[in-house]
Amino acid sequence: MNYAVGLLLISPLGDLIRRRPLLILLLTLSTSLSIGLAVTKSLAAFEALSFLVGMTSVTPQVLLPLAADLAPPERRASAISNVLSGLLFGILIARVLSGVIAEFTTWRVVYYMAIGTQAAVLVGLYLSIPDYPAKNKNMTYRGILWSMAKFCVTEPLLIQGSLINLASSACFSSFWVTLTFLLGGPPYNYSTLVIGLFGLVGMFGVAMGPFVGKAVDRLVIWYASLIGIIFVICFQAIQTGSGGINIGTVIVATIDPNARARLNAIMILSIFIGQVMGTSVGTRVFVAYGWRMASILNMAWSGFQLVILLLRGPHCNRFTWFGYEGGWEARKSVVDARNRSSQGDEDNNFVSGGAKEILKQEEPLSSEAR
Repeated sequence: MNYAVGLLLISPLGDLIRRRPLLILLLTLSTSLSIGLAVTKSLAAFEALSFLVGMTSVTPQVLLPLAADLAPPERRASAISNVLSGLLFGILIARVLSGVIAEFTTWRVVYYMAIGTQAAVLVGLYLSIPDYPAKNKNMTYRGILWSMAKFCVTEPLLIQGSLINLASSACFSSFWVTLTFLLGGPPYNYSTLVIGLFGLVGMFGVAMGPFVGKAVDRLVIWYASLIGIIFVICFQAIQTGSGGINIGTVIVATIDPNARARLNAIMILSIFIGQVMGTSVGTRVFVAYGWRMASILNMAWSGFQLVILLLRGPHCNRFTWFGYEGGWEARKSVVDARNRSSQGDEDNNFVSGGAKEILKQEEPLSSEAR
């Protein structure tokens, strides 16, 4: 809940104010509040501080739209994948470290480590982040929030991507949560240390994110998503049959350059909801029916992604909800060239039409002169 509040109320500020001071403020607050978590002995204070820390820990969701703004169009997917890879990498590292800490020392060490890590990030951010100018200077905070609600019901691509994100995150979180139960019980009976080290397997997949991003830069995003979903289904089928690994895919919809922070907030909120659903439903299914049914549930999440993707073709217009139009070309460079050619023809027609109109207006003057 605390993280969702931060996504809804804080991360959209990236479309309204300068990102550098916002990022520095968020990291300073998060680091300072984490000190309280490490030392407090009051349950009420711990709960209140946990809520505030979660609410201010939306720095990656401010950085993601900034990366999209700073990167050239031909490298935008790579830039976004780098940021997302770092986010997922941190989640998996936290999983590994939690297993080690739980095995050898007290839980407070987690917060001491978080304080040091955030302080280092704060220094690096202060020294390196550019002071990108504010966007939408004429909008108000209320207008920013209202536009987010409007996007949720008027942008088909955003809704399609959010639903796919939700199912993908549910599959991802369900896999890692139920994996803990599977490895901790018979026939494995692994310790928390060994279970935590399984996160190293996931790190390999995350490390491939930047390379995948470069490939995505060459493809229409619809086809990149289709390939990712098919791989998820294939690997999840292996997991269902014998236990294995799972990978996830994320669709990042870039609809309005001036609304990237708001669009990203909606997309990340769908990921957050998916993680909650995957953790809750996956745990219940595993406890009641075992790991095989939990794996079948993950296959169902993946199948849902495929259905949602296929409802809307790769080249649909912005406000087309269902169907296929614009052909089947998969290469992004060809589509961009075709769009530029079409735009050039429209501009030529406009200029030609304007010239004809001027000639028509000059003809009566020429007759009068004769």
